[in-house]
Amino acid sequence: MTVADLKAAGAATVLLRDAIKPTLMQTLENTPALVHCGPFANIAHGNSSVLADMIAVKCADYVLTESGFGADIGAEKFFDIKCRASGLRPNAAVLVVTVRALKAHTGKYKVVAGKPLDPGLTSENVADVELGAANLVRHLENMRKFGVNPVVAINAFATDTQAEIDAIREIALAAGATGVAVARHWAEGGAGATELADMVVDACNQPNDFKFLYPVDWPIRKKIETIATEIYRADGVDYTPEADKQIDTFEKNGFGGLPICMAKTHLSFTADPAVKGAPVGFRLPIREVRASVGAGFIYPLCGEMRTMPGLPKTPAAENVDLDEEGKVVGLF
Repeated sequence: MTVADLKAAGAATVLLRDAIKPTLMQTLENTPALVHCGPFANIAHGNSSVLADMIAVKCADYVLTESGFGADIGAEKFFDIKCRASGLRPNAAVLVVTVRALKAHTGKYKVVAGKPLDPGLTSENVADVELGAANLVRHLENMRKFGVNPVVAINAFATDTQAEIDAIREIALAAGATGVAVARHWAEGGAGATELADMVVDACNQPNDFKFLYPVDWPIRKKIETIATEIYRADGVDYTPEADKQIDTFEKNGFGGLPICMAKTHLSFTADPAVKGAPVGFRLPIREVRASVGAGFIYPLCGEMRTMPGLPKTPAAENVDLDEEGKVVGLF
């Protein structure tokens, strides 16, 4: 079915006439930034548009593009879906980590949006950093599977200690990182990211051998199972009868050659957001498989994952209004 079938093609064209053009913005230091599309990687491909990237590479010597959420979903989809569609090939990858995130990957701490962090996440604990770094190591191994040079950026917080930073650097370098930089751009602007920028340039100049994780003409199940076993480290995949039937229908109708866009939690390598670190010995449940034929991918739904972004109990939109003078209030 198309928008023309719904007699809405003209209206959609009017809406997209300007929206198809990336928005050119700039940082506080006048660095250009192209903003175009913003899907969530746990339910879509998690990347900005191919069009924005193609414009950017014509305008700069180095282009950084974000692939959202965990590298097991956003980065994998960047490589296997976006790079396949665009024909562009990356020279390097930047894996962003924080001290507190690695501590959280020990499974000892519960993080609740809107509530204060557990003091254990903001006080020095090198042992927890080292334990949680198993998650970082797995992501680095995954980036290496695609043949790109990974650089680790430690997004620094004021509560981080040198001992914790040193532990991350030692572990990351041993796991194959091309370089490890502490990024303090949140406080120092561009000057706080010069070390990272130099490492990225160096990584781009080193030999690399980019490759896709799977050939796109493989059967749907084989592509799903390759992502599950090679990237998530699952022992295998379990399909519901409904998912099995849907896969068979897609392949029968000629859609088997589309890449895979896994709808999975970004909080774990598994389908269970509570399972942290670098788990093994699990199976990936697929409850349903859908096709975005226009966008050009098949998307399996893992576990209880839903395809609508979640909102907090009090969405920010409830605070936005016009005051008596007609001024916008509640945006910040």
